[in-house]
Amino acid sequence: MLSRETPLFIDGPCGQLEALSLAVPDARGVALICHPNPVQGGTMLNKVVSTLQRTARDAGLATLRFNYRGVGASAGSHDMGGGEIDDAEAAARWLRAQYPQLPLTLLGFSFGGFVAASLGARLEGQGVEPAHLFMVAPAVQRLSAEYPAAARCPLTLIQPEDDEVIEPQAVYDWSAALPRPHELLKVAECGHFFHGKLTDLKELLAPRL
Repeated sequence: MLSRETPLFIDGPCGQLEALSLAVPDARGVALICHPNPVQGGTMLNKVVSTLQRTARDAGLATLRFNYRGVGASAGSHDMGGGEIDDAEAAARWLRAQYPQLPLTLLGFSFGGFVAASLGARLEGQGVEPAHLFMVAPAVQRLSAEYPAAARCPLTLIQPEDDEVIEPQAVYDWSAALPRPHELLKVAECGHFFHGKLTDLKELLAPRL
């Protein structure tokens, strides 16, 4: 299977967005992957993001990952909120234009979990139903009335039990308060960046894609 992604630029709300796209033969869906906190060095090349991309690829999904504004060769500067969701919406629009008939899966790691969840809510508001939302070690504290999470699409939360960046209990509490069915998967003896646990992450994700 062709596994080399194609570098490209997507028109974003404040200029070009640097991205990597991968087409797969007879794709059965598409996956958009959102990266972690840019202020703390997060980019689309983060190893957890790369694991999400490869797992989606192996599941037969065409993939797109991208850098938010102000990251890598993407134009603009960090917003740490609505701006990055705007960027993700532009990336989703580009991806859906390439594959208009295929279901869209959203995946996000850390800050990207917040972005993916908020993007999912926007898409639902536009009548676009994501096929699935995966939030990995998500920054749930950023979700709010202004930036809500998707409310209808299937949802899977994957949370390391020894997360040193995102307080695990905050994710558990957020999960417990959700009024809709979803799945919460806890990864034992695992820190935020899944050191030594990327295979575990892939094994949790692959059968659910």
